[in-house]
Amino acid sequence: MKRNLILAALALLATLANAQDIAGNWQGTLDAAGTKLRLVLHISKAPDNSLKATLDSLDQKGANGIPVSSVSLKDSKLSLGVEIIHGAYEAKVAPDGNSISGTWTQQERDFPLEFKRATTPVKTEAKTEPKVDSKAAKPANASDIDGAWMGSLDTGGIKLRVAFHIVNTADGLTATMDSLDQGMIGLPTTSVTRDGSSLRIEVEKIHGAFDGTISAGLSSIDGKWSQGGGTLPLLLKRVKDQAELELKRPQNPVKPYPYREEEVSYDNQRENVTLAATLTIPQGKGPFPAVVLITGSGPQDRDESLLGHKPFFVLSDYLTRHGIAVLRTDDRGTAKSSGVFATATTADFATDTEAGIAYLKTRKEVDPQRIGLIGHSEGGLIAPMIAARSKEAAFIVMMAGTGVPGDQILVAQGEAVEIASGKSPDEAAKGAVKRREMFALVETEKDEAVLETKLKEMMAGEVPEAQMEMQIKQITSPWLRYFLTNDPAIALRKLTSPVLAINGALDTQVPPKLNLPAIRKALVESGNQHFEVDELAGLNHLFQTAKTGSPTEYAQIEETISTVALDKMGIWILKQ
Repeated sequence: MKRNLILAALALLATLANAQDIAGNWQGTLDAAGTKLRLVLHISKAPDNSLKATLDSLDQKGANGIPVSSVSLKDSKLSLGVEIIHGAYEAKVAPDGNSISGTWTQQERDFPLEFKRATTPVKTEAKTEPKVDSKAAKPANASDIDGAWMGSLDTGGIKLRVAFHIVNTADGLTATMDSLDQGMIGLPTTSVTRDGSSLRIEVEKIHGAFDGTISAGLSSIDGKWSQGGGTLPLLLKRVKDQAELELKRPQNPVKPYPYREEEVSYDNQRENVTLAATLTIPQGKGPFPAVVLITGSGPQDRDESLLGHKPFFVLSDYLTRHGIAVLRTDDRGTAKSSGVFATATTADFATDTEAGIAYLKTRKEVDPQRIGLIGHSEGGLIAPMIAARSKEAAFIVMMAGTGVPGDQILVAQGEAVEIASGKSPDEAAKGAVKRREMFALVETEKDEAVLETKLKEMMAGEVPEAQMEMQIKQITSPWLRYFLTNDPAIALRKLTSPVLAINGALDTQVPPKLNLPAIRKALVESGNQHFEVDELAGLNHLFQTAKTGSPTEYAQIEETISTVALDKMGIWILKQ
């Protein structure tokens, strides 16, 4: 499940603004246990009315331009997610549109926070620093190291490309940082200091720093990257071609498409959620068979974007070119869909998918008797849930869907990922024992205070104190509590509609040897006469052609979905 990946991509997401125009600059002061921090919220609106935002914390050095990862405005209710600092803001916009009042949440603590619309130019200097003349912020003549510099960090299990963009200004050198294979682009640095051939770049937001020596020919900077108490060698070389900084994703579709594409939205009235989606319709008269794509775990956009890949974009394009209409949707509370993602469970997401089926039935281009579901990872758990309780789904495809309860999945997943990343089977087995004990505790301990105390005791010495609260919050979230005890076999035993269950043989997140036999057994017990269960050789959890199956490979593989998997699904669906 992508919810468990260590490498979390930072994506600037936007959501549809349905009410007041809140574009502009907003000023407020956060009183955090006696420490007052001045904040400036910058909100901009794109031509399609989607919103983006950044946040400045004026009294914290280097804390300007913090990316806001999600923005949602519906019925005067504003929700912001600031993933990079694990913060969130829930508030209400005043009727006159001049103030926003609500609660800032960070590290499980809530603080009141009110923003006022800025009516004069916003000053962004910190109190502790002298004012800078406006001329000083202007670029100066380029230095001999201006430009982009790129290198790779070898973490042992993965190589991550890192790039620094250095610019000289009248106030000295500045830089931004990219972690290209993690999707982190334009991360502001705290300081850039040069002393002759020595260069130091500090990135306070991720507690990292680079110290290097500039070569005599100005072609490289050889040094070390320090972060979290560890140090890795990092050789930066000057980037001569900007194409070097681009992720190669050759399968991403390019316009013009040989089919119709339409931006749509529909309501899940039961949950009071409005879902934003893309509907692609084949050429021709129709009505066409159709599918609803169901994303894996974690807040996913309609393309299921991950580490530069867009699996559902590629899958949708393939299916539509083969005569199948496709509806792909932003998860609730993500991108342009409304609602709250953090408190939702798998069962809640299932109702969002049912709303998608209902919407497709209103489209004259779609044959209402031939609407199916394709679910990936957690989506492969959701599809059988829906098909088992109604006759709404004409067929389902489980892409790396689960066949056993979630506590077994996560224990096996952790063990498989560790082995694929280089740990010995014995070391991985010890970790599995610890995870099994931890999940059992979450499932059985009803007293929240006692549960937190026991979890802290189990994590002591293994998890840094600063990360412990965050991990406990994730482990005890509504989503994980539901997932741990949910048994997918219960729904699978009720299925009579056609089922295709596929898994990559190298999948370390939903291991095929654990799940495919359980899925097959449940479908046999259901009496289902129309199912196929296949393990696809050489493919990982994303159905890429892989070497080890470790999640650390995902970003480095140019292929988004193997044609073997695409053909398997397309041919099977058309046979139905």
